[in-house]
Amino acid sequence: MKVTFSVIKADVGSLAGHHRVHPKQIEVAQRELQAAKDSGLIVDYFVTNAGDDLQLIMTHRRGVNNSEIHTLAWNTFKRVTEEVSKPLKLYAAGQDLLSEAFSGNVRGLGPGVAEAEFEERPSEPIVVFMADKTEPGAWNLPLYRIFADPFNTAGLVIDPKIKEGFIFRVLDMVEDRFVDLKTPEESYDVLALLGTTSRYAVHSVWRRHDGEIAAVASTTRLNLIAGRYVGKDDPVMFVRAQAGFPAVGEILEPFSFPHLVAGWMRGSHVGPLTPVPLRQSQCTRFDGPPRVIGLGFQLANGALVGPSDLFDDVAFEYARAKAMEVADYMRRHGPFMPARLDPGEMEYTTLPEVLKALEGRFRPGSEIGEAPRRR
Repeated sequence: MKVTFSVIKADVGSLAGHHRVHPKQIEVAQRELQAAKDSGLIVDYFVTNAGDDLQLIMTHRRGVNNSEIHTLAWNTFKRVTEEVSKPLKLYAAGQDLLSEAFSGNVRGLGPGVAEAEFEERPSEPIVVFMADKTEPGAWNLPLYRIFADPFNTAGLVIDPKIKEGFIFRVLDMVEDRFVDLKTPEESYDVLALLGTTSRYAVHSVWRRHDGEIAAVASTTRLNLIAGRYVGKDDPVMFVRAQAGFPAVGEILEPFSFPHLVAGWMRGSHVGPLTPVPLRQSQCTRFDGPPRVIGLGFQLANGALVGPSDLFDDVAFEYARAKAMEVADYMRRHGPFMPARLDPGEMEYTTLPEVLKALEGRFRPGSEIGEAPRRR
């Protein structure tokens, strides 16, 4: 029987700045999803957080983009906002709920969504990744390494079930269009796009020989929806593991390298994506650094078994130490590039307001030899 796996997240208010969700927010979300489970709308659920983002992990039988499931998620975020975030005056209450014109699908309205429908295997391990203080392009490098880099994923060389490669569906987030590229033969084309993380992001990955879905990521860009900076996108994704897909260890391996991503303070800086356990899911230093949580589940007839907190392991201590070293290095740059994002990305922040105030004071280059004017 087919099962739909849905991960839907939103920032609906945070304790002490953009820090972390309040326990009561999780309680209200659990109440709403338990009622949906009791009614038969969903099979199972798990509510958690990544920093200040409330995460709804759900299984059901209704397929992707189902209006009832999306309405459940939207109403849950609204109730958490009204019952907890606003009464407690939490910061940025309802931040990711960008429109009141909800019509049965949360896509394009602020919340991030990653979901897929598939036939549950005899053993179905799934790894859910949730990031805070970064953008969808943060998944590009890990997903490429998981599904296209034999130096990361040994199965691409020695496992006949995956050595034929995968199809990367890459979304152009600016033009709202996508392209499907095959690896290994189009690996260089994949890299040509994925290296531009601010514009191109992996939407999904598919196994070539049978078209089975392997991974799905959220690709919401809040600034492109709102036309201004309203917080970073904080993407989610999930990856199916083992038995015809990369092993869990191969899926986690890319995160042993805390690669640089856009986001961090005010969504305007570059910092290391730090793999942390759930208990360390709080963004403090310079509202960060950007971090990622990895939870492992087993599906059993749609029920969620777990999770296992996969980064709660000494094996990632070195990555965390390296990330702190990199964070120190980047912070020493202060407001200078490359620690601060490029002008194209900064146009969606509050910087244009500062530059607009200076516009009338610029003078022609031909006058550069003259003395400064007294004000």
